[in-house]
Amino acid sequence: MKGPILPGTLVNGQPATLGVMGGGQLGRMFVHAAQRMGYFTAVLDPDASSPAGLVSHHHIQTAYLDEQGLAQLMQRCAAITTEFENVPAPALVTLGAHRPVAPSAGAVAIAQDRAQEKAHFTRCGVPVAPNAVIETAAQLAAVPDALLPGILKTARMGYDGKGQMRVKTRAELAAAWGELKQVPCVLEKMLPLAAECSVIVARGADGQMVNFPVQRNLHRAGILAVTEVHEGNVSPALAAQAVAATRSIADGLQYVGVLCVEFFVLADGSLVVNEMAPRPHNSGHYTMDACDHSQFDLQVRTLAGLPLVQPRLHSPAIMLNLLGDVWAAHGGMPPWDRVLALPSTHLHLYGKLDAKPGRKMGHLNVTGKTVDEVRATALAATRLLGIEPF
Repeated sequence: MKGPILPGTLVNGQPATLGVMGGGQLGRMFVHAAQRMGYFTAVLDPDASSPAGLVSHHHIQTAYLDEQGLAQLMQRCAAITTEFENVPAPALVTLGAHRPVAPSAGAVAIAQDRAQEKAHFTRCGVPVAPNAVIETAAQLAAVPDALLPGILKTARMGYDGKGQMRVKTRAELAAAWGELKQVPCVLEKMLPLAAECSVIVARGADGQMVNFPVQRNLHRAGILAVTEVHEGNVSPALAAQAVAATRSIADGLQYVGVLCVEFFVLADGSLVVNEMAPRPHNSGHYTMDACDHSQFDLQVRTLAGLPLVQPRLHSPAIMLNLLGDVWAAHGGMPPWDRVLALPSTHLHLYGKLDAKPGRKMGHLNVTGKTVDEVRATALAATRLLGIEPF
């Protein structure tokens, strides 16, 4: 990229257009942020009713590796990003040969493979849980007893708790690997957890990097349920360690774009890295209402080569993930009027028409002057929505 792609200008004779591979809710929120700044947008996604495709200037409805679809995306766009890590890395290689692509195919490929990901964390000096790669029967037999009990995770295509099985004995480990079709896996030792947290950074092509505050997260059944962001949600020392580790991971990748790194806080207060997501993250959705720049604003800036400014948290915030279970609990439609009667509630629905259990349908951000005020409002919202309190 020779210079920034400025909004409202012409690039190769057409309005400056930013593209995104993937049409889910993260793509939708990226599209909204880009359009608010004056960019045209294009989405490549095979689903005719994809949330991002429905709101974009252009929706290229093809498979991710379709040559004509990729060519059309390149023709329309000045630069291209991705909204989920399982976009085929070869598609990003093809696009990157002709247009600026952020994050790069190489960074995405590492995030797609747990074994490569853990190796990268180790190279960056960031602690990981004790683990072993299992790709063959010999590696299965050689697993140290010290890694049990553990969690067996598929090396690829795992998200929201999918592709994971808890195992206590060697017999259970062998059975679990068989149930997972003996695909390459990583066995991680189960550690005593006190909390979970995440850090989101945005890094430009020039190496400039900014970060959001540390986010304290609560998962249920492998899916993020609640994110809390306010002063004191984690200790200052732990926050500094998590931010430094995330910046090291991003620098080690020569990363360009928005990157989220998730951590486990152990019972002894130490920190180990869990995984990274080469994109905006569910735990960063609070930034849309509690910060002066959202994670999607910074995704636009890193892709277009615009200056990065350190985002400011101007309000304590709690984010509640809204899964399809909420719709089922209310026989179809949740009581949004009652929820929105609560002070400083911000509803974000993703345009999905089919509310299935476990499916991310939207999120609710709660902001306020004090942490106690925000927590009280968020708990009131959980009661109205039938969400388990936190």
